[in-house]
Amino acid sequence: MVDERVLAERLISYDTSRLEDLVAAAGFVKGWLESRDIEVIHHDHNGLPVLVAEVGPTSPRVPCVVFHGHLDVVPGRAEQFAPRIEGDRLIGRGAYDMKGGLAAMMCALKDLERQDQVLVRLVCVPDEESEELDERATDAFVKRGLGGGFAITGEPTDLHIGIQAKGVLAMWIEVHGRAAHSSTPWLGDNAVLKAIDAFRAIETLPFSRESSELFDRPSINLGRIEGGDAVNKVPDQCTMAVDVRYLPGQDPGEILEQVRAIPGLTVERVFVHPPVTVDRGDPHVRALRDAVSRTVPDMEALSVGRDGASDAAAFLKAGIPVVEFGPAGAGHHGPEEWVSLSSLARYRRALGDFVRVLPIWLEQREPGTGGLRAIEGGLA
Repeated sequence: MVDERVLAERLISYDTSRLEDLVAAAGFVKGWLESRDIEVIHHDHNGLPVLVAEVGPTSPRVPCVVFHGHLDVVPGRAEQFAPRIEGDRLIGRGAYDMKGGLAAMMCALKDLERQDQVLVRLVCVPDEESEELDERATDAFVKRGLGGGFAITGEPTDLHIGIQAKGVLAMWIEVHGRAAHSSTPWLGDNAVLKAIDAFRAIETLPFSRESSELFDRPSINLGRIEGGDAVNKVPDQCTMAVDVRYLPGQDPGEILEQVRAIPGLTVERVFVHPPVTVDRGDPHVRALRDAVSRTVPDMEALSVGRDGASDAAAFLKAGIPVVEFGPAGAGHHGPEEWVSLSSLARYRRALGDFVRVLPIWLEQREPGTGGLRAIEGGLA
């Protein structure tokens, strides 16, 4: 049997925050699957590689599920792309988000090639971590009718089932002041200091104190701030990027109105990514819960809310139920990102078991939550 650990290590070794390594890593994924007699179709999206591979029957009468993963990562230090193992931990950039999960999905696809009840489609996209505001690869993929009947995006969830995810309201904000010599700052109006004050005001707006069943609060982050053009000058202009992860049920338009009511700032650009909410009683979710319980009998299946956003919203916009479900680990986007090797093996088995039991659950289609229990807050 192919070792998902070795495959994950190889994927981590590519610095896929850079275009050249992203293209090389996609070439490796394509070659790995094709060497195992799985056909891969290469699509181009804005000059970036999108890979699609399928196993199982192609009849329109059988259910189709999508394993959705991304190859790109946020930038890291050079040493983070040299994976290392400490006990059960595979450490490296992207280990948890989400090259470990992608490696297990690739292995699961091979494991499932001989089953004849479900069409399983693996899609590997290159731009989940992108800051670009234009259409992403997953949006284009789903619009082409390739979203299937249910999707699992392999974002890290510690083997729990993510039925909700926060939405994204990203704002690029400008603050203006008055220039002066740095020796007499009282004669000026420091735009950088005004921007910091404006961000603190955003943190105290009414929307920031709201909660929901799975989340105790929205998330607010000052991701970037730039101001000033000389050390001996009071800066008269400052721009900042504020990332709000809002709750299902909150209106991003209302949040934007609250922000714009703060004196002294101008919202120049906005990006909105909708939240994700899937019914716990959906038969696909219940089948996945059953598969997880079989694979990890000592762990209670939980439905969780995810603080982070993902491409899952692209499926929901097309009316396709989707969950986030990935292996265990910690530290994504941080200096010591890691994924549990034992959870990778369990994750791979759970994906396979899910596909094998899915037809039974689709035939039953009984109402109910399928034993899922909600916990507060996002795991990743």
